[in-house]
Amino acid sequence: MRRRTLFLFVLILTVGMILSACGESGKGSSSDSGSDDGGEKEAKTNLTLGTGSVGGVYYPLGGEMSTLWKDNIDVDGFDVSSVESGASVENIAKIQSGNYQLGIAQNTTLISAVNQTGEFKGKEIDNVAVIASLYPEAVQIATLESTGIESIADLKGKKVAIGPPGGATREAAELILKAYGIEEGDYEAYEEGFGDAKSKLQNGTIDASIEVVGVPSSSTDELQASTKEVKLLSIEGDALQEVVDNSQYEAYTVEPGTYDWLDEPVETVTAMALLLGSKDQVSEDLAYELTKTLVEKSGDMSIAQAKLIKEDSILTGVGDLPIHPGAQKYFDEAGIE
Repeated sequence: MRRRTLFLFVLILTVGMILSACGESGKGSSSDSGSDDGGEKEAKTNLTLGTGSVGGVYYPLGGEMSTLWKDNIDVDGFDVSSVESGASVENIAKIQSGNYQLGIAQNTTLISAVNQTGEFKGKEIDNVAVIASLYPEAVQIATLESTGIESIADLKGKKVAIGPPGGATREAAELILKAYGIEEGDYEAYEEGFGDAKSKLQNGTIDASIEVVGVPSSSTDELQASTKEVKLLSIEGDALQEVVDNSQYEAYTVEPGTYDWLDEPVETVTAMALLLGSKDQVSEDLAYELTKTLVEKSGDMSIAQAKLIKEDSILTGVGDLPIHPGAQKYFDEAGIE
């Protein structure tokens, strides 16, 4: 009898320990499951900034912003690593999942994310907020004079770079081509980043490249320097209106002189590039420091688009999008509305 009692006691104790261990394991998994990719929700000081492809503006701007912050923010354990990515869509998704803490994206893409439309249909995005509006960027449809392409309508049957997967460029490219009656399958699509697209256009692998970039774009200038025959195609008439009516883009003109070699205006559409941050992983205090430094020290950066990061336009294109509490604290303090 005594032996049976001892056995039952040991059995109960063992089962209790197993259940306790499972409970602790469950707690750990729950705290780490704030995302599909297992990202943690705790605030961090070692941050990852998602940018875009090499050859675009997001990538070098991200590098310069990271350096600016590291040179000016004195917080224990603070660091920012800027990484190449697929740009807007990927950056928003990875901030939401906890894999990135910061990212650059178009306001049009964040609007889609908040409204669960487009690439984000049926996906809840509730952890991504605006830290600052950066600069306007335009859709550029570039080709070479030697291709014989005169308008966007001529891209039917051609080889066209439409941007990498996970970026807003692809969505814009498909929208514009559709406005000209060019559907998927009517052209050969190349999912290229800006740098690779430039090289392929230069060597004749592709006929045209559609990009959403800050204007002027250094990669476009480099292409002109090497070929002397860059042509930017306009989005015109009913097609332009269709794009504007079916997106968050606005009509925009790239004026002569924007590039030294550009003699005529180019009609296109524009969106705003935004700096975004995680509401969970970027604390209010750190977001405040990031915003303050970016607004007040942007002149220390060398990239051309940094000159467009100004106090009077730091909320341009934000509208009703969620703003990070730390950024809002700085805007309130500085009287920015």
